[in-house]
Amino acid sequence: MRNDAATVAANESWAQGVRHQLNRQRGTDMRLDDLNLGTPIAAELVSTRSLTAEHAAEEVRELVFELDSGPMDFAIGQSVAVLAPGDPAFKQEHHVRLYTIADAPKLDQTKPEITICVRRCHYVDEFSGEAFDGIASNYLCDCAVGETILVAGPFGLPFVVPEDKTANLLMIGLGTGIAPFRAFIRHIYSNLGGWEGKVRIFHGAHTGLEMLYRNDHLDDFAQFMDEETFAAFEAVSPRPAWDAPADFEAAFKANEGEIKALLDAENTYVYVAGLAKVKESLDEVFGWIAGGSEAWRKRKQQLVDAERWSELIY
Repeated sequence: MRNDAATVAANESWAQGVRHQLNRQRGTDMRLDDLNLGTPIAAELVSTRSLTAEHAAEEVRELVFELDSGPMDFAIGQSVAVLAPGDPAFKQEHHVRLYTIADAPKLDQTKPEITICVRRCHYVDEFSGEAFDGIASNYLCDCAVGETILVAGPFGLPFVVPEDKTANLLMIGLGTGIAPFRAFIRHIYSNLGGWEGKVRIFHGAHTGLEMLYRNDHLDDFAQFMDEETFAAFEAVSPRPAWDAPADFEAAFKANEGEIKALLDAENTYVYVAGLAKVKESLDEVFGWIAGGSEAWRKRKQQLVDAERWSELIY
């Protein structure tokens, strides 16, 4: 599959189609049905590893794919579409899902690689009560090294890295929302040679066992802890057995002074990624820090207008 005629054709036309697609996209409120996938390209799985501990309630895996000799211009904060096999009973050729790219582009590679984080999903049909496995997530989590899948993209506007290295960067990621920030942090410290402004990341999960890239099983952030400008803060659920969300309120209030100073500064950029349900709770705690919901509404709008507020919500 890696050398067939369809893949060669995809390599010739894909880059132009992707750039045209990106020029038409605004924000992150994309609908899967509206995506122009173009001609997908083959991607071979070269690495798969669990990001969660053995006894964690949920499984999240990191998968690295090598693209089949085709150009893929992507940036931090963008997503790739995975085309899992569809259900023939519904005459569905592919089941499409978007996953945020979790690593910065590596420019010295002959064939580009993409890294994604996938949470193995299960759901219950609200009408029948029947339990089902998530199609794309289980397809990917069960994928073995050497297997080939189809991908398309990238999609969505990227998280823009400020040109000014003295700018402050405040990042907030929930669950797999940590993926773009892992890429972001690697990029500014490894590819750009460091950062002079404050870099603060708040990331959350139900329990410490499910804290991605920073747990006893795996700690990718450890390599940056000796950077003077970098600090990471955890937020876990106070009631994980009740499916309560990560407690960002406690994490933020424990660092209220620094967060307020960052939000008030004119060189701070804020990046938020994760599930849509986190937005309301974040606005509440930001309102508390800012001195009221109206004060926060005005400040947030100022950040948006100055292009210093970016969201990747799904």
